[in-house]
Amino acid sequence: MSTSLPFTQFYNSWFDQLRHLVHHLSTVPLTPDQNEDHLLPLVNKVMSHHEDYFHAKSLATEKDPLHVLASPWVTTMERSLYWITGWRPTTAFHLIYTESSHLFESHIIDILRGLHTGDLGDLSPVQFQRVSELQCETVKEENAITDELSEWQDSVSEMMGPRPDLNEKIGRLVIIIKKADDLRLKTLRSVVGLLSPQQAIEFLIAAAELLVGIRGWGLNHDRAHRR
Repeated sequence: MSTSLPFTQFYNSWFDQLRHLVHHLSTVPLTPDQNEDHLLPLVNKVMSHHEDYFHAKSLATEKDPLHVLASPWVTTMERSLYWITGWRPTTAFHLIYTESSHLFESHIIDILRGLHTGDLGDLSPVQFQRVSELQCETVKEENAITDELSEWQDSVSEMMGPRPDLNEKIGRLVIIIKKADDLRLKTLRSVVGLLSPQQAIEFLIAAAELLVGIRGWGLNHDRAHRR
């Protein structure tokens, strides 16, 4: 996907492609299989799509971080849920736990019989431990970046001085936004990396459906409340 487009245009095109990708993934048969290598190209395709988004957003941030912070290309619903211009990284772990719990309950009889479903409801103890560890690490990094933004906002008094260095202040904002996006992508890669290909596809479908659902609700809300 071209990253030379204005970011609003890029985002709309990117989101349409995300819808097509999740529709395609939803049609892929997912059954317990010893060899899931045939699913890896699909996982990589979705991950590449997310990487394209963060690359384009990085360029937009360097160009105008205040515009990116305002995020006019999203709905008011999406913006109300944002953490520094995007989804909160720890959301990924809440999604894992929710999907795992739902699938575990739906397959409880098979699991009690010792059958393996291979899906997110069949996470191993080692996977659960790694998810927990990653969540703790991500919370710490989230909090550190949040503190950086708070310090940036608290430094507003510096702009009232005789010679405020606005370029330096804007430059600091660029760094903060990029750190937040780097953490989002790092978290996505880490979660996908600890899952099997089948589980990764289920996670990516759930994540995309969450994004698409929130955007849909937001569009309906904004149309209903358009002034």
